[in-house]
Amino acid sequence: MNKFFLLLLLSTCMVQAQNVLVPDSTGVVKSNDSLEISTKTFSKDTLKPFKRYKAEGISAVVGEYIILDSDIDKGYLEMQSQGISIEGITRCELLGKLMEDKLYAHQAKQDSLVVADAEINSRIDQQLQYMVSELGSEEKVAQYYRKDNVADLRKELFDANKIIALASQMQQKIIDKLEVTPEEVRSFFYSIPEDERPIFGAEIEVAQIVVEPEISQKAIDDVIARLNAIRADIIDNGASFSTKAVLYSKDPGSASKGGLMTGITRDSPLAKEFMDQTFSLLEGEVSEPFQTEFGWHILYVEKIRGQEVDVRHILLFPDVSQAAIDAAQKKIEDIRSQIVSGEISFADAAHKYSEDKETRNNGGQIINPLTFDTRFDLTKMDPTFGAQVYNLKEGEVSKVITDRDRTGKGMLKILTVTKRYPEHKADYVKDYERIKQLALREKQIKEISKWQDKVIDKTYVHVNEDYQKCDFSANWLKN
Repeated sequence: MNKFFLLLLLSTCMVQAQNVLVPDSTGVVKSNDSLEISTKTFSKDTLKPFKRYKAEGISAVVGEYIILDSDIDKGYLEMQSQGISIEGITRCELLGKLMEDKLYAHQAKQDSLVVADAEINSRIDQQLQYMVSELGSEEKVAQYYRKDNVADLRKELFDANKIIALASQMQQKIIDKLEVTPEEVRSFFYSIPEDERPIFGAEIEVAQIVVEPEISQKAIDDVIARLNAIRADIIDNGASFSTKAVLYSKDPGSASKGGLMTGITRDSPLAKEFMDQTFSLLEGEVSEPFQTEFGWHILYVEKIRGQEVDVRHILLFPDVSQAAIDAAQKKIEDIRSQIVSGEISFADAAHKYSEDKETRNNGGQIINPLTFDTRFDLTKMDPTFGAQVYNLKEGEVSKVITDRDRTGKGMLKILTVTKRYPEHKADYVKDYERIKQLALREKQIKEISKWQDKVIDKTYVHVNEDYQKCDFSANWLKN
């Protein structure tokens, strides 16, 4: 792999650094606050020898931001926790990346860029939820990170996430209007020696047809009655909404937190019906049962803070009868038989019969949520999804699969592989869109480098003497 593609890989990996550290299943990851790394761990470092680093040691200052030696140590562990190899990544390189993030955040403030606190709080909720799932409770999470309580941990997470969000926004502002012309793509591709051109892994395109068991009116009436009973116990008897949510809510994202969802604003990406209830109730009120595409809810407004609202909700699904499941099974088996016999194409059947709104009008074609195109890299697919399609030949229709959506609702589906792309060396015609993205990325890196040189010159930067011999990609030493 040539140096340019190493640069792309390193840039891509390190942009993802600074997420929250969590222990692996063996509990190997050490505490953030007391971490020390010896020279033996990073034998390829450009600075040798590196002895042990105290948490309070300052590595660099960029504008108003301080980077500690322990921040570099955390960066290594963060990369490892994401499965990114740290082999060959030096302390100098990682310090340089941390300084870049601080430079972006510093300039974002100068340019009056704003990141909503609600957005940051939402990220923290997800991070804490994941850490609780790993360690068992909020108290254990706080103890693990040597904090007196979760509130102190949230404060630290808020500050870290704010910097990351500002840096991301600033970087996006720098590259937002950049485009590449067809001639630039062509020049980029043919400038790469043929024996160094990238290898693209095997990929597939997948389509689906989804059938959901029909829910009876009696099942709907029953779930409304259950929610009304819970609501009455809360209002009339003073029962805890939070406890009820933990016990009964089917929302996997909030049930363990007592149904809590914080920092909702009028532009939050939530169901319209949910938003209507959130902003029509007074603080302390509990809604009547209402329906969204995800199921039936009751909602409690816990706190109104200006334009932001904290709520708790309980989500229930109507029970599905065995007769409804059997009917759905027969329907999708009949659809599959029609496709296999050639009576109807998979795409036409998806358009006619599928109950998945996101894919039925596109012949059932599934969009990759990571790349927003139709191709899935076989080595990076969700393991469950990958197992369902891995052995399907192109055009072959799977057996009926019982599955659940992201809310836990049951469904039946059939899948087909509409196209397979074997592993191959990059081809200018066949892989034009992917090559275009690589060319754009190279142009973005160059533009960011020019921006860095310009902004570093007018920003206060101090690098500790231990790092004065680093060969930084940017002019941090202002030589």
